[in-house]
Amino acid sequence: MESIKLIQKNRKAYFNYEIIEKYEAGLVLKGTEVKSLRDGQASIAESFARPSRGELFIYQMDISPYKCGPVDSHNPKRPRKLLMRKGEINRLIGKVQERGLTLVPLSLYFKNGLAKIELGLGRGKKLYDKRETIKKRIIRREIERSMRRK
Repeated sequence: MESIKLIQKNRKAYFNYEIIEKYEAGLVLKGTEVKSLRDGQASIAESFARPSRGELFIYQMDISPYKCGPVDSHNPKRPRKLLMRKGEINRLIGKVQERGLTLVPLSLYFKNGLAKIELGLGRGKKLYDKRETIKKRIIRREIERSMRRK
């Protein structure tokens, strides 16, 4: 039985990007980073993943220093290596370079005690797409309100 503990969810990802595919990847972390994650001290809001020399790295992911650890435990915004199968990495690298897509982190969680990150292969939305998303959300809310009243 899988046990999943959600640490952080990127709510803005679905608003700013049209997510085409989702992938799960492991993270290479230091000990104090894992302890900070267990405390929920992480932010993936402005982070992104990018290939580098045949490997995937996540940039700008903020994991706060562990409060009970040493003063100079780790750099909060250092690039972290993502663990995926070689075939998946090559496929993602091809899609990112060929079509101009972006790898956006959607959620960060523990799965069976291991830190995992869910990546979305997405295309950036234009301003008019975002306005359309807002209109759909407002219409859906109004429909739900009218259904509750009846």
